[in-house]
Amino acid sequence: MKFTASQIADILEGDIQGNPDVEVYKLSKIEEGSEGAITFLANPKYTSYIYSTKASITIVNEDFKAEEAISTTLIQVKDAYTAFSKLLEYYNQVKLNKAGIEEPNYISDSAKYGENLYFGAFSYMGSNVVVGDNVKIYPNAYLGDNVVIGDNVIIFAGAKIYSETVIGNNCVIHGGAVVGADGFGFTPNPEGVYSKVPQIGNVIIEDNVDVGAGTTIDRATLGSTIIRKGVKLDNQIQVAHNVEIGENTAIAAQTGIAGSTRIGKNCIIGGQVGIVGHLTIGDGVKVQAQSGVGRNLKDGEMIQGSPAFGYGDYNKSYVHFKNFPKIVDRLNKLEKKSTDNG
Repeated sequence: MKFTASQIADILEGDIQGNPDVEVYKLSKIEEGSEGAITFLANPKYTSYIYSTKASITIVNEDFKAEEAISTTLIQVKDAYTAFSKLLEYYNQVKLNKAGIEEPNYISDSAKYGENLYFGAFSYMGSNVVVGDNVKIYPNAYLGDNVVIGDNVIIFAGAKIYSETVIGNNCVIHGGAVVGADGFGFTPNPEGVYSKVPQIGNVIIEDNVDVGAGTTIDRATLGSTIIRKGVKLDNQIQVAHNVEIGENTAIAAQTGIAGSTRIGKNCIIGGQVGIVGHLTIGDGVKVQAQSGVGRNLKDGEMIQGSPAFGYGDYNKSYVHFKNFPKIVDRLNKLEKKSTDNG
């Protein structure tokens, strides 16, 4: 899809310096700009590139004044970075603006869905599913029986939403995510043979939640695994049964959260963090990458390490750890000197 400089200027409420009819159909960095591309200049470090870029259109701040000849058409706005972000959002909306029901697919006779549904080929909608308005379900997605999905939800290709899952409004579930699989519930007999404990709960995802590609959220044994509103989950995260994650908490990739742990709101958890089960983690907690959390955490704590402990203490200890061979060598010399003098 192509857009002219005039159309883009209207979207961004900007002024054109150059050819209003020039067309673009792709986005690029300013240093990698080519014909047909639109880019932006917000950081002064990249100013030199505006005189050499081949991009057809460049978004700049309204106070930008060229000191040399330029070939790119300018769109001047109050804030180039914000304007380009707005353009990216608009571009994404256009790119994802799919509608209609593709064939082949399966939609149960008892399923109900709202207006403006996109249902991709080879997707499945089970019995008693309820889907809201403006929902987009991409190819090869699976919605199990009794799933409920709110308005303006996007479920990307290959995502699997198991039975009884409830998803709120304005959520995004990325490809390969699995929501509502059985929790890891097994009990051993005296001979060490494991028997499965039925997992009969569900998963509840509230409004404005993003779930990354390949992330898994297990159903509860009883009750619900709950992802509160505004939570952002990166790719390849494991959320075990009966976990609750508080609103507006962000968790980076490859983190694993064991069963029945409660995480507060507005927490930030780095990548590859391991959190044991049945803990309570307060609000506003920050956990640095690759930390192992094995205790309850109070509001506002910042921790690092495995097992994790206070962030400040960790940094102080790490300084000594780096110097540990020198410290041992000094101790050995002191010990030898003491022995020799004895």
